[in-house]
Amino acid sequence: MPGQALKWLGAGIALAWPVLVFVLHDRLGSWPLLAIGALLLAWRMPQARYLATLAAALLLALGGLGHAELGMRAYPVAVNIVMLAVFLSSLWRGMPIAERLARLHEPDLLPAGICYTRRVTWAWCGFFVFNGAIACWTAFADLATWTLYNGVISYALIAMMFAGEWLLRHRLRRSLS
Repeated sequence: MPGQALKWLGAGIALAWPVLVFVLHDRLGSWPLLAIGALLLAWRMPQARYLATLAAALLLALGGLGHAELGMRAYPVAVNIVMLAVFLSSLWRGMPIAERLARLHEPDLLPAGICYTRRVTWAWCGFFVFNGAIACWTAFADLATWTLYNGVISYALIAMMFAGEWLLRHRLRRSLS
């Protein structure tokens, strides 16, 4: 059970990361937060361990080049890049991410469902590009703007994406029955 508690703690820290940075930055400074963020990135993304570790190393390299605050603020950009890579690679190798998730509830997915899940995976790829681009822009804005986008607005957009896909999927199901 301690391993499970540690996973939940890590998930909570990852979700609250922008707000934690905002609250702790004046007290701790950029370097400690950059180091924690890099470790969090490498540890919390086991589905892309190599890429997440590489992204974490690049964030630390930014700090090593004298841009610790930028490296710290680039954490959401790195997360979006890693997620984009995971989703994109699933379109060419193996089963698309959305199809894997759909098959958890519906193992015998119809051909129309397979096509739909491929489009959903592409839609998420587009989302990660869009979200990552805005996260990149906010990395150069003031800390309050960075926190507002990456700690609030970004999560609201993710929720809207999930809700919109859920509504679309149920509408399509009704039209097929």
